[in-house]
Amino acid sequence: MTIDTATFAPIWSEEFDAPIEWGATWVGDRTSAYRYCDHNPDDDKLDWLDPGCVTVSDGVATFTATPADRTLENGLRAWRTGLLTTEYSAEGFRVRTGDHVETRVELPSGTGAWPALWTWRDGGNEVDSFEYHPDNPALLELSNHANRASTSTYWSDADAIAQDRWVTVGTTYGAGSVDWYVNGECVFSDGTGVGSDWSAYLVLNLSLSAGRWHPAPCDPAPITFAVDYLRVYREAARW
Repeated sequence: MTIDTATFAPIWSEEFDAPIEWGATWVGDRTSAYRYCDHNPDDDKLDWLDPGCVTVSDGVATFTATPADRTLENGLRAWRTGLLTTEYSAEGFRVRTGDHVETRVELPSGTGAWPALWTWRDGGNEVDSFEYHPDNPALLELSNHANRASTSTYWSDADAIAQDRWVTVGTTYGAGSVDWYVNGECVFSDGTGVGSDWSAYLVLNLSLSAGRWHPAPCDPAPITFAVDYLRVYREAARW
């Protein structure tokens, strides 16, 4: 999406050009989207959250997942991995109806990787800007779960989406339609939207699949996911 600066203005960003301000802008050890706050085996995830798994260098945040010395409630071995959320932070930033969010990420290649940018608040309000699984290397999952009429699509383009490739993904949270953009091009409009008074916290993370829907990690080698920036724009009329 090319932002129309007469309509949209930048209101918030994370450029990853300085160490992460844990507790101020981001929280990395819990999310209310996870049943146990720092892990969530119910959702086919091996995650065990650890802020130390997110590092910043040369303007890029790297999420690194490694096997943990912990066992999940379902008996599976957990993986230490990273998550950033604005929930519980001192700033408590939330996106809201009409906002546009954009991120530039390098999609991972490690089996079991499950990176995503999504939103969460009060047990729902979830919009997935993207989810990615390396076993479907040219595909992004785009979903709006904020309303009862949940909408989603599998969007595929081998020229834009691939393992170890950088891609820019954007989402406009419209009241009547959520619109998704890949490298500046609108690829899906759901015609459902989030409603007029929606708001939610941002979540950016690297999950690990447990094997139910996508393959689990096949060896103990670290799995990484990189992010260049995360930016939010707001319609000037809504300030």
